[in-house]
Amino acid sequence: MIRVMIVEDEPLIAEAHRAYVERVPGFSVHTVVHDGSSAMRAVAEAGSTGDPIDLVLLDFGLPDSSGLDVAAALSGIRPSPDVIAVTSARDLELVRTAVARGIALYLLKPFTFAAFRDKLERYREFRDALPAGSNALSQQDIDRAMSALRTSDERASSPKGVAPQTLDHVSACIRDAAGPLTAAEVAAAIGVSRVTAWRYLERLADDGVLARHTEYGRAGRPQIRYALR
Repeated sequence: MIRVMIVEDEPLIAEAHRAYVERVPGFSVHTVVHDGSSAMRAVAEAGSTGDPIDLVLLDFGLPDSSGLDVAAALSGIRPSPDVIAVTSARDLELVRTAVARGIALYLLKPFTFAAFRDKLERYREFRDALPAGSNALSQQDIDRAMSALRTSDERASSPKGVAPQTLDHVSACIRDAAGPLTAAEVAAAIGVSRVTAWRYLERLADDGVLARHTEYGRAGRPQIRYALR
């Protein structure tokens, strides 16, 4: 079982990531923390007790430190966990720095469960490709492991009929709202048709990112509002 720590400052998003991890076979959530200091302390304590954390899902926008600095600090702890960045940060220089600091994979928010699962499965294939109990790897071992990280399911990352920019806008609209929104309200806010907004909202709800809230009025059809879980 691959033990995972989630580092995310938004509690609702952290819980959504926990639910996602628990839906992927072979992974379990070791702990959830909301800042960099707690992340480093948890990794050190887990390693010292013989129950090391294997993988960290790391947000970059933490309240007490940069996620990049946390990644660098984690690499100095033994045994050190692998890191997957789970962030909305898409600046080119930041991505280059993330790669230079050893971050294995990069997942942009917002994302579907399929994209999240794909990253975890690629990571599991990477671990499986490395021979257990061996300190000396062959070129074939290394190539096979690195290939697992570089290969992704394009269908998972960009599902048919889903425009990443529209998904970003819909997710941001829900995230920044003071309360649950209807498809019509989201459509008006981001400038798309109600049907388009509804389709994206339903996809996010099916993936477990959003919760549906049904309101029953005095007349007419029930109204569905959407909010982050």
